[in-house]
Amino acid sequence: MGEVSADAVTLDMLREARETVRSSPLGVINTPMIAWSQTTLPLSISCNIHIKLENMQRTGSFKIRGVANQFARRPTGGCFVTISAGNYGKSFAYASKHFGSKGKVVMPETAPENKSIFIQSLGVEVERAPTSCLINVVNRCVQEDNMTFLHSFDDLDLIAGHASLGMEVLEVMPEPDVVVVCCGGGGLLAGVAAAIKLSGCSKTKIYGVEPEGACTMYKSFIEKKPVEMDSKSIASGLAPPFAGRLPYELCQRYVEGIVLVSDEEIKAAVSTLYRSGLVVEPSGSAAFAAIVNNKILELEGKDVVCILTGGNIGKSELLNFQD
Repeated sequence: MGEVSADAVTLDMLREARETVRSSPLGVINTPMIAWSQTTLPLSISCNIHIKLENMQRTGSFKIRGVANQFARRPTGGCFVTISAGNYGKSFAYASKHFGSKGKVVMPETAPENKSIFIQSLGVEVERAPTSCLINVVNRCVQEDNMTFLHSFDDLDLIAGHASLGMEVLEVMPEPDVVVVCCGGGGLLAGVAAAIKLSGCSKTKIYGVEPEGACTMYKSFIEKKPVEMDSKSIASGLAPPFAGRLPYELCQRYVEGIVLVSDEEIKAAVSTLYRSGLVVEPSGSAAFAAIVNNKILELEGKDVVCILTGGNIGKSELLNFQD
């Protein structure tokens, strides 16, 4: 998929992927989208915000969408390897078990231990390595063990699967003014943005949100090419070492801009959401953090969608986020 361009992403292709995801034996959920006004969440802006609850998704995050489409387009019973800080690996392991595939997840040493344990419980091997060595481990698996590499964010089938989330948003709010989505490698942001723009919402402004210490897409927009950096953030799922090439191209085409939030703002967002009854991990809270900290201007009177992307956070980790 390395040389596929943004032109390959068409509305027909995304519609086909949406049906694949919807009918997947992995049981992908059409997650609820609720009005902010129906929650106890604080809001200082007078606007109509809806929250898309991907933290209620199968395997606890949006990642199952892209995985469902990837596996549907690969041979059943294959032998796959991937890199993941946790959430993609969790969905990858879930799919591997269902389809009888052999799988291995290469995880950074900094990834939460609870996610590693869960992946292994599904029969998928985990190998932890320093972030700088992850791709070397994958290359070894490909060359020595004849495994096929599935990319966790820079992959056409994955992005098309994630686009199903954007299409679900439009079923509830057909013409949103603003959509706010977290951004790590950019696969979700690219898919959601492409789905919304190609569906005819030309006036919708779509914003990606990254941690200040892991702002690869933000820097890519500035340098006008995908960049690498030594990413560090409390939101480990948003801290890949580089922005994906295809996601970057799609984001350049369809995304209004990238805004940054601090780790402290993310931590406060996790706590605020929890106090209102929503269990959301740091990575999944980034879009919410951007909105409540006024990082996105001119929301007054607008129809806004905020996507909470995942709820995979352990009890002990969650306690560290409470005041």
